[in-house]
Amino acid sequence: MQPVAPSGRQAELVHGDARVVVTEVGAGLREYQVGDRHVLDGYPLDAMASRGRGQLLAPWPNRIADGRYAFAGSTYQLALNEVALRNASHGLVRWSAWQLEQSTPDAVRASFVLRAQSGYPFTIAFTADYRLAGDGLTMTFTATNVGADPAPVGLGVHPYFAVAGLGGGAEVADEVTLTVPAATRLLTDDRLIPTGTAPVDAHPVDGGPAGTTVGSFDFRRARPIGELVLDTCYTDLAHDPDGRARAVLAVPGGDALTVWMDEAWGYLQVFTADTLGPAQRRRSIAVEPLTCPANAFNSGAGLRTLAPAESFGGSWGISPAFG
Repeated sequence: MQPVAPSGRQAELVHGDARVVVTEVGAGLREYQVGDRHVLDGYPLDAMASRGRGQLLAPWPNRIADGRYAFAGSTYQLALNEVALRNASHGLVRWSAWQLEQSTPDAVRASFVLRAQSGYPFTIAFTADYRLAGDGLTMTFTATNVGADPAPVGLGVHPYFAVAGLGGGAEVADEVTLTVPAATRLLTDDRLIPTGTAPVDAHPVDGGPAGTTVGSFDFRRARPIGELVLDTCYTDLAHDPDGRARAVLAVPGGDALTVWMDEAWGYLQVFTADTLGPAQRRRSIAVEPLTCPANAFNSGAGLRTLAPAESFGGSWGISPAFG
């Protein structure tokens, strides 16, 4: 008997010289290639998705402090799967088997019903529609409350982008020029739980050689990341006339890619992968559209309460501009 891949069945999307692989487990993105370029820092068929690679985060993204929250007069306790920081992290759907329905070579729909359970006694139906076209990959993520009671819901996605895939000989995040059209960032404690907000240009960041300043969190104008360590949630995103906010990764002498999101996604997490270990450290950058930030089940920031039969969702996408 052939072993089953840890990420389950694979749906391959093809358009021109572009190829995307969506997994049965978690309906996540495992691969995205354009020609011989790896857009994503994905993972092999015989491995699990490490550190959230390409995964869908629902019914909450990022963390809930102590896994505890109150909703509609009741208090709930979730399992703590980020044990060292005592958090419930990244939702409840990323290790479940989703239904994959592929009607054309360049599109697939993934669907999953999250059943009421301890810590989250609500029933939510999720769909993730992926479409690969000449302008890149588009994904629409939708949640529908199919239960009898109102339910708290947040959505997020967690793609890592390979620095080397941008070309130009770049290898690490230091060489990447970043654009993030955000006016505000979230401040966090040592458990990565938000404690407040600050303007992105409020303070320079120390920590370079001999305590020198290595930059600020303001990327409204494109500039190199340099030595700056980012695990930062941005908000107050500026949208273009078409309603999309756009973050851009580029390298000198290389190419660029754009991560765009519609107005459903009010937050954007940027992570320079500094904690991935020596072999992978700063070799990729996660750019994560979120409908709400960490601990939204407690703070209420960006959180949606879905009435029975109500739906909520949004679209986002990846647009490589490779020469």
